Formats: sequence, structure tokens, C-alpha cells
Amino acid sequence: MGENFLTVGTQVLELFILIAVGFLCGKIKMLTDKTVKAITDIVLYIVCPCVIIDNFIRAFDPAMLGQLLVTAAAALCIHIVSIVIAMLVFHDSKPERSRVYRFAVIFSNCGYMSLPMQQAILGSDGVFFGAVYIVIFNIVMWTFGVWLSSGDKQSLSAKKILLNPCLIGMAVGLIIFLTSLPVPDIIGKPIRFLANLNTPLPMMIIGYYLSQTKLLDAFRDVKSFLCVLFRLVVIPLLAFGGMMLCGVRGTVLITCVIAASAPAAAATTMFAAKFDNDARLSVNLVTLSTLLSVITMPLIVGFANTVGG
Repeated sequence: MGENFLTVGTQVLELFILIAVGFLCGKIKMLTDKTVKAITDIVLYIVCPCVIIDNFIRAFDPAMLGQLLVTAAAALCIHIVSIVIAMLVFHDSKPERSRVYRFAVIFSNCGYMSLPMQQAILGSDGVFFGAVYIVIFNIVMWTFGVWLSSGDKQSLSAKKILLNPCLIGMAVGLIIFLTSLPVPDIIGKPIRFLANLNTPLPMMIIGYYLSQTKLLDAFRDVKSFLCVLFRLVVIPLLAFGGMMLCGVRGTVLITCVIAASAPAAAATTMFAAKFDNDARLSVNLVTLSTLLSVITMPLIVGFANTVGG
């Protein structure tokens, strides 16, 4: 468990350094609302699909296909349960705040905060299954997440769902994995370069909005603490219990618990900004949950690894 604390603590420190860069850029006016919204679109429409494709560039292994499907099913169930809880528990007189609370509960930072711990505890298989979780995360985010953030039912049209960038990225990634299609470096390296932007750009966006708000407001808001409690403790424990009851053990179990126990996704702020919801609140939730995750993630993952690993 000590290793878990060290891994998460290091990740949190690195995240906050990146957030500090965005904070400074916001204070000196190097970043503005207009530029941040443009960067947000780059992350959502270009970087996210590249993250998925990059993680699927590997040789096909028939033995892993069944576990891949179990991971996908578990990730989908975790998101569905999270959606039900968020919609039932979190309400606010202002719709733009309700949407942010719900988004933060449903979507975790299952990329940057989870993959290093999956690598440290489970090795390359943990990272691969973590990528499968990320695929489901992106599908749900680009369907239900878009509808939740925009309040527009038309966003759930079949055409928009099929043409969302992350679903396209998943389709390309699956073709590469299932066929063991060789990807030359001239293509693979640019994809990896773009995928690597998935951490610094979202964190700088959060830092910018943090420079425009007061973090102390999050500590005074009881609903924010309740939201973070559900995001960091309730959802991962429900995920662990549900998977244990279904007989899921080992790498798949621990991978999903790690992803489910991560703090609120950086996309909470990017979607809030894109769809004109309460971006200041979203920054508070992401920052507060990231800060507290240094305590909760190692405890929950250590427990899950001891009991079900």
C-alpha cells in the first residue's frame, strides 16, 4: 500500500505543477477565455481519439479478448450505475451547476491518474485493460456526457453518436488490435505525440479557470464535498462490490477499481466551458477531488488488491 501512496502522490504533484502553469498563464493574460475554448476543442476532437488509438497499437492476443470484453462490460456498468446515482442525488436550483455536479460524479480521470497506478501494480496488461476502460469512458462521455452538459436531446442522434471522434478512434484502434495491423512509425509517432497532450493541456485549462475563481468556495460548499465523496469513495466501492459478486477477480477487477476511484475528470471543466455551464464550480470539483484522491485512491486500491487481486 505504501507503493500506492507514492505512485498517487507523485501523480498528484505532477498534476498540480501543470495546473500551476495554467494558473500563471491565466494571471498574466497569456491564456484567455477564447484561447482556452479553442484548446478545449483540440483536446476533445483530436487528442482524445489519439489516446485511444495509441493504446490499441499492439499485437493481437486471443487469450486477452475475453478479458477485454469483461473489462468493457464492467466499465459500462460502472458508468451506468454512476449515472443513476448522479441523476438521483445531485440537484441544484441552477441547471448549469447540477450538470457540473453530475458530470464530476460520473466521469473519473481514468487516463492520467489511473494508467500509472495500473502500470505500477499490474504491468502492461493493466495498462491495456485501462485503455479499454478509457474507450468506454469516452463513448459514454461523448453520448450521455454531451447530452448532460448541453441539455440538448438532439445531441443523442444516431448520426452524432456514430461520428463522435472517440468512437471513431475506438473503431480504428480495434481494427489495428484485432488484425495486428502494423502501424509504421511515420504514423504511430505523431499519434503518440498528440496522445501525450492529453495530460498537460487539460491541466493547464483547469489552471486557467482556477486563476479566475476562488478555490476556498469549494471548501465552503457542502454539496461539493458530497460530490467528491461519491466520486472518490462511494462509486469505487460499489464497483468493487458489484464485480466481486459477479465473480470478476485479478487484473480486470483491480484495473476497473483503479479507474473508478480516480478523481473527477479534467473533461468536467472542458465540457463545462464548451457548453457554458459553471466552469468555476467544475474547477473547484476537479481540484478538490484530485487533492483528496492522494488519500482515498491508495486506500481503496490497496484494499481491492488485497481482497480481490
